[in-house]
Amino acid sequence: MMTERCGQVSAEVIILGIETSCDETSAAVVADGSRIMSNIISSQVPVHQRFGGVVPEIASRKHVELINSVISQSLNEAGVNFKDITAIAVTYGPGLVGALLVGVSAAKALAYTLNLPLIGLNHVESHIYANFLSNPPELPVVCLVVSGGHTDLIFIEAHGSYELIGRTRDDAAGEAFDKVARVMGLGYPGGPLIDKLAVGGNPTAIDFPRAYMENDSFDFSFSGLKSSVLNYLNKAKMKDEEINMVDLAASFQGAVVDVLVDKSLAAAVKYGVKNILLAGGVASNTRLRQQLTQQATSFGISVRYPEPVFCTDNAAMVACAAYYKYLRHEFAPLTLNAVPGLKLGEDVY
Repeated sequence: MMTERCGQVSAEVIILGIETSCDETSAAVVADGSRIMSNIISSQVPVHQRFGGVVPEIASRKHVELINSVISQSLNEAGVNFKDITAIAVTYGPGLVGALLVGVSAAKALAYTLNLPLIGLNHVESHIYANFLSNPPELPVVCLVVSGGHTDLIFIEAHGSYELIGRTRDDAAGEAFDKVARVMGLGYPGGPLIDKLAVGGNPTAIDFPRAYMENDSFDFSFSGLKSSVLNYLNKAKMKDEEINMVDLAASFQGAVVDVLVDKSLAAAVKYGVKNILLAGGVASNTRLRQQLTQQATSFGISVRYPEPVFCTDNAAMVACAAYYKYLRHEFAPLTLNAVPGLKLGEDVY
């Protein structure tokens, strides 16, 4: 594709993406939405582990410390400088407001100084587009976005067209993983730790509840499951019973995955799609990938998911999503602000 900027013709659309919605400071350079030239991620997990979760104020300060160096690293690794960049993209919601403001401020400063288009991205939208970084799927699709902050089922008919058909009514799946891991004494973040512990465990050893909601709703609820695990642990402690932690992890994980898989397949059948996409941190979960892929095959439906590094927060997915908005000329003004409760498909400029 040929693009023109400042009188010069370039064969590629090269986007600098910035992501600071939670506890990863990330910048990436991506060409034409698929060629990843760099993807720098500075994780704050070690900083927040001793608190058992993300502390917003600490996350914001760390972003301020890291943002400039992370952007510089992304340009250096990509072998480009600012004059090669076509547009600046940034996550402006949803997320932690202080963390978001750091990325938005940096992106606006660059866009203004370099006289480049500014593209604002919804964090959930970026997670979806992690699936488009290589071998983009054909639309329409149903996408399950499942992470610490989101458990959403989304019907995507075309680029930029999103219908939220299901969402969590309480705890997100990743949040439930973190909370259960904490009471099990495993640490933070909980998802990968439970996934690893559950290997070799019996997912039906403990009969934990599965919440399917009324009237075949595509919504999710995991608070009851979380409470059931807490009750199981407390009763075992009161009776001084030994707990098989491997089976406990496998049974809890199985209860989460069963609901995620069943609702994703039901949505795909209802909307007549041939592809289901997984996105978000929990999309790395081994059992979720295996069960959804295995069961979807019997319906003639394929399942796609990103590499693990692109499931967690990263700027490459931001730059990829921005490419499709760039093609639609959907640019943000320099008055762009952080919107911590931003809804998918509803740009707030």
